This record gives sequence, C-alpha cells and structure tokens, in this order.
Amino acid sequence: MKKNIKVGKINFIVLFLVLFLLFNPYTNLSSNSDLEGTVTEIKVLDKISSKNVLVKLKNGDETRHKDLSIKSMKCKNSEFDDNPEITAYIQVKDLSNKNKDDVFVFNSWMFSSSPSIAPFDHPVYDIWLVKCY
Repeated sequence: MKKNIKVGKINFIVLFLVLFLLFNPYTNLSSNSDLEGTVTEIKVLDKISSKNVLVKLKNGDETRHKDLSIKSMKCKNSEFDDNPEITAYIQVKDLSNKNKDDVFVFNSWMFSSSPSIAPFDHPVYDIWLVKCY
C-alpha cells in the first residue's frame, strides 16, 4: 500500500512559507504609510480678537491666513491608540515682517500632546496641531 507523500510535502512547504513571512524581520505587514497623512489640520488663534479658525493644509501646499503664510510639509499619526500623538512639520512666515533676515517665524516639528517642546512664539497668533489624515 502506497502513502500519498506529495500532499504532505505541499502542506509542509505552504506552512513553512506562511511562518517565514510572519516571522521574517524584513517583512513589514503593517505599513507605515497608514500612519502618514496627506492633510494636516491646525487651529490658529488670534490673541487680539480671541477667535480661532480651523485651517486644513494639504501637505506641501502653502496657505495664507491673515498675516501668516503656513505650510505643512509632513504629518504623521502615532502607532499607539492608547496615547494618540500627532506630529507635523510646519513652516510659518510672518508676512507683516519686512525684515528679510527672518525667513520663518516657525520651522520645526509640532507635537499635538506637547506643544511646549517646540513652541510657536508669535505676539498676535497661536497655532496648535489638531489632526492628520
């Protein structure tokens, strides 16, 4: 009586391939592209009038809000759901400043949970990060 050895070999090969893909350190099944967004939402507070405006920025595009020119270069959401963190690289120019030496008022990463790490310091406006999608 002959045993069907081919079926056992095929099952072993399939099982080996599945385990190799799951435990291979070079295989990244959870993509980082899910964490990176294309649109950054920020709130701009006018300290004089006490009004805030939600501004949606497509990454790479520059928008103007009153005397500020705001550009979001990149935004990213955190990997962890229990402590959500949003980071974005923001560039802000003050258009009312005629001094050509100061190019950017703010040119750095902004963090949603800790805005004091890299503070946006302006006498009239305040900016904080709201969302990245």
